[in-house]
Amino acid sequence: MHSLDFKITAPDRGIENSLKNRVDRKTKPLGALGLLERTAIQIGLIQQRLDPEFGRPHLLVFAGDHGAARAGVSAYPQNVTWQMVENFLAGGAAINVFARQNGLHLAIIDAGVAHDFGKRAGLIDAKIAAGTANYIEEPAMTAEQCAQAIARGAEISRNLAINGCNVVGFGEMGIGNTAAASLITHCLTGLPLADCIGRGTGLDDAGLARKQALLEKALNRYRAVGGSNEPLAVLAEFGGFEIAMMVGAMLGAAEAKMTLLIDGFIVGSAALTATRLAPALAEYSVFCHRSAEAGHAAQLAALGAEPLLDLGLRLGEGTGAALAFPLVQASVNFLNEMASFESAGVSDKA
Repeated sequence: MHSLDFKITAPDRGIENSLKNRVDRKTKPLGALGLLERTAIQIGLIQQRLDPEFGRPHLLVFAGDHGAARAGVSAYPQNVTWQMVENFLAGGAAINVFARQNGLHLAIIDAGVAHDFGKRAGLIDAKIAAGTANYIEEPAMTAEQCAQAIARGAEISRNLAINGCNVVGFGEMGIGNTAAASLITHCLTGLPLADCIGRGTGLDDAGLARKQALLEKALNRYRAVGGSNEPLAVLAEFGGFEIAMMVGAMLGAAEAKMTLLIDGFIVGSAALTATRLAPALAEYSVFCHRSAEAGHAAQLAALGAEPLLDLGLRLGEGTGAALAFPLVQASVNFLNEMASFESAGVSDKA
């Protein structure tokens, strides 16, 4: 696999002490706003400003189909992917509700759905192919398809940055994609595969056992041909086009010094992959929630991440990122608008 041409550097920490001092001088006890304080400092560092602000916030939902879905790794039929994309375009899904409520511009990306949508308002056609191959029998995608998906994702983020967007949330839709995320998480964290597999869209015990057996079969096939744990190889082997395109979009967004709002388990598998390719990407990422899906805790631990919310969510679509955005906005607002001890004439502690 070839190397990627992204220049992602960690934010300059030159203003970190000034940001910390600005937070500490607010009219509150030291550390009293908890994780919001760390988030405010992180965003100040990303933007290299003591008064950061968000411009044109976007949420991107990447959709793709998985060949392995037809083998039975999900409780739902593959047709649900394109039907849910139609639901997004009609404004009727959970992500539409939360994005509207919280002022996030929503864009849906067809990364590789097995359906022809035609030209539609709100849909970006970046389709690589009509779904991936079945990784239980062969690699999900070729190295070329994987590279193409990454490049198209990066282009989407760069276009947003050119148009003044500096904060972007990530979501996804793809029947079977928790299975892909489980395999990616296992390969990149070394956690036992069984600990990375959950019920996804609601498998019963028999369905969960079948999913585990199918994923073990896929993994054994990959290992038998000398498959490595190198992130691009793993992504091409087991990923979906929506996951690969998210990897590219994250790399492009971090390169443009945007704030990345990371959703749950499937978006987390893309973030884990992107961070293995460019470790500094983690410093641009705000981890929005802890998913109820098995394996997400392993991703968060591997990334050293402390998420903002823990609501037992397992819907995907970027819903956790959309729900957390008001908290991220609050961290910036208190930094910019809250009085200091000096400006308010409030006595500091002795």
